[in-house]
Amino acid sequence: MSGRRPGPPREQAGVRAHWFILVAVLCSIAAALIVQGYMHHLAGISDDSAPAAGTSTTVPKTVTEGGPVVDSRGDSVHSVHPPERTLALTFDDGPDPVWTPRILDVLRKHHVHATFFVVGSAAIDNPDLVRRIVAEGHEIGVHTLTHADLGNAPQWRRQLEVQGAQKVITGITGQSASLLRPPYSSGNAAVNDATWSAMQDLADEGYLSVFSTLDSKDWQRPGAAAIEQKLAAPGRQGQVVLMHDGGGDRADTVAALDSSLSRWAAEGYKVTTVGAAVGIDSMRQASVAEQISGTALGWGIRLSDFVVTAISWALVVAGVVTLARAVLVIGFAARHSRIARRLSARGRGRRRVDVAVRPEVTDPVTVIVPAYNEAAGIEAAVRSIAASTHQVEIIVVDDGSTDGTADLVEALALPRVTVIRKENGGKPSALNAGLQAASHQLVVMVDGDTVFEPGTVRALIQPFGDPAVGAVSGNTKVVNRGGILGAWQHIEYVVGFNLDRRLFDLAECMPTVPGAIGAFRRDALLGVGGVSEDTLAEDTDLTMSLCRDGWRVVYQDDARAWTEAPASLGALWRQRYRWCYGTLQAMWKHRRAVVQGGAAGKLGRRGLGYLLVLQVLLPLFAPVVDVFALYGLFFLDPLRIAALWLGFLLVQFLMAAYAFRLDKEPLRTLWALPLQQFVYRQLMYVVVIHSLVTAVAGLHLRWHRMERYGSLSVPSER
Repeated sequence: MSGRRPGPPREQAGVRAHWFILVAVLCSIAAALIVQGYMHHLAGISDDSAPAAGTSTTVPKTVTEGGPVVDSRGDSVHSVHPPERTLALTFDDGPDPVWTPRILDVLRKHHVHATFFVVGSAAIDNPDLVRRIVAEGHEIGVHTLTHADLGNAPQWRRQLEVQGAQKVITGITGQSASLLRPPYSSGNAAVNDATWSAMQDLADEGYLSVFSTLDSKDWQRPGAAAIEQKLAAPGRQGQVVLMHDGGGDRADTVAALDSSLSRWAAEGYKVTTVGAAVGIDSMRQASVAEQISGTALGWGIRLSDFVVTAISWALVVAGVVTLARAVLVIGFAARHSRIARRLSARGRGRRRVDVAVRPEVTDPVTVIVPAYNEAAGIEAAVRSIAASTHQVEIIVVDDGSTDGTADLVEALALPRVTVIRKENGGKPSALNAGLQAASHQLVVMVDGDTVFEPGTVRALIQPFGDPAVGAVSGNTKVVNRGGILGAWQHIEYVVGFNLDRRLFDLAECMPTVPGAIGAFRRDALLGVGGVSEDTLAEDTDLTMSLCRDGWRVVYQDDARAWTEAPASLGALWRQRYRWCYGTLQAMWKHRRAVVQGGAAGKLGRRGLGYLLVLQVLLPLFAPVVDVFALYGLFFLDPLRIAALWLGFLLVQFLMAAYAFRLDKEPLRTLWALPLQQFVYRQLMYVVVIHSLVTAVAGLHLRWHRMERYGSLSVPSER
C-alpha cells in the first residue's frame, strides 16, 4: 500500500546529479586501476639486452654497421662511436632503492659520471634517487615507462611508453632527456625492422637511440669475476658499456664496477657519459608547461598506486567482514532453530529456554489492512485472513483508493470485516486510523498485497505470552517467484532477510518488523505515538521506536505471509530505493540509541551497527570490488581471481542452502544464485549508494507505489 506524496521539484535534477557523481567515482576508480595495472603488471623489468628476433631488411647499414649512438632525424641517418679510449658508461633498468645508491657511491668514489637509462615506473617509485643522479652530475636517458618492447608495441603504446617516461623525468628533475635506449636491445647488428620502425618514429620527436658495444652481461648474473672479465679489455676504440642498476640483485655489478673503474683508470681510459663522449648536451631545461604536465602525471600515477593499495586493504577487510557475517548468521540461525524446535515440541514455553514456561496465547486479534488502489489483490488478502484458525477482527482502511478497493471488500460480505474509508493520507495515517478503531489489544498489520496461511495469525502471536515482547515479525515469502527476477528475490527473502532476523531476535536488536506481516501490542504502539510519518520506512521507524521504548521484538519463523514481489527491474528499483532511503532515515532518527542503555542500547550498538556495516558501508564499497575483480582478470592472476570468486560463491551457496533448509524450501531455486551475483547484487548495491547520496544531499524522496499483478491466492496450511 502506498500513499501519494508529491516530491519536490528539485528531486529529479538531484537524482540525475547523483548518477553523474556515482559514474564519475566509478570511472575514476577504474582509471586508477587501469593506470596502476599498466604501470606495474602489464609489463615489467626483466632480463635486458636479449637479442631481438626478426628480419632486418629495412635497417640501413649505417645503423647495423655503424656507431652505437644513432641519429635518424630527418631524411639522413648518422651514427657515431665515442672517441678512442673513451668509455661511455651506462646503466639500465633503474633506479633501484638498494643498488642505485651503491652504484652512485662507487662512481663518486672514482670521480666518474655515467648515463642512467631510467624506467618511468621505477622513477615514480624512487624520485629522490633520480634527483640525486642529476645533482651528482650524471646523465639521464629514457628507457620507456614500463620497460616495454618498443619493436613489438603498436604506435599508440610506443608514444605512451616514451613520452610517459619523458614526462616522469621532467616532472622529477625539471629537465628533458633526448637519449633513448629501447628495452631488450643490444648492439647495432641486432636491430631488426620492428625496432628500426620504432626508432624512426621516435627520432622525429628528437630522440637519439643508444645501443651498447661492450656488454657486461651482468643481466645474466654470472658473478662479479665473470663481469670483470667481460670488461677487462675494452680496446682502443671508444665503447658504450652496458651495465644495470635495477631489475634484480646487482651486488655483483657493484663489485665488478668498483674493480673495473680502478683498472680503467690505471690503463688510461676516460670514463664519462654518453653525451660527453659524443659531444652533445643531451638534457635541456624543460618549459614550465612541460614541468607542470610531468608533475601532474607523476602525482596521478602515485595517486593511482595509493587508491589501489587502499582498495586492496579494504578488500581484505570486506572479505573478513563477509566471512564473519556468514559464520555469525549461520551460528545464530542454528541456535534459533534449536530453540524453536524445543518450543514447538512442547507446544508452549518462552522463546528462551532458560526461563519460565509461558501459556499459549488465545486472545482475539485485530488485523489492520491499509489499502490504496489494491484492487488486484485485496480480495485474496482479506479472504486469507478471514480463513484464519484464530479469532480475528479485520479492519480494511481504504486510503482514498480510486480503483474500487473498498467496494470489492464490502462485496465479499465476510463476517468480522470492517471497511473504513478515508481521504488519502499515506500508509502511516491509514494504520493509525485502523489502530484507533481496533477492538483488541493484539494487533496484526498486513499489506494489501499479502495473503496469510490459516495458521499464520495463531503462530504469529504466541511470543506475546512473554510480557516483555512488544512486537513480532513474521516470515515473509515471495509468491510470484517464477522467472529469474522472482527467483532472485525469493533467495534474498529467505537468505538475506530471514537469516538476519534470526540473528536480530537472539541479539535482541530487531530493527524491522516488515509491513507485510507484523504483530504488536496495541498499548505499545500507542505508547510510542502510533505509526510515524517521519520516514519512508514506517515499519523500520516503528520497530526502532518500540525497541527504544524498552520492548523486545522477536521473529516467528513459522508465521508465514505470502506477498507479491516486483516483477520488473524498474519496479524493483523503486521499491528498494524507498526501503533503503527510509531505513537510512530511520537509522539517523534513532542514532542516539547508540549511547543509550537497556533495550535501546542493544538496538543502537548491535542493530544499527550491523546495518551500518553490512547494509550501508559494505554495499557502498561493493562496486569497487567488482571493478577490482575485472582489474585482476586483466592485470593479475586470472586463475587466482576466479578461484577467489568461486570461493565467495561457495560460501554464498552453503549459506543459502542452510537458510532454505531452515525455511523448508526446495533447493532447486538456487540455480539462480550465480547469476544473482552478476546482476541483482550490483543493482542492490547501486540502490544503497544512490539512497545514501540522496540522503547526504538532503533531498526528499517521494513515495514510490509498487505495481500489483493479481498473482495472490488464498494458500493452504503448509
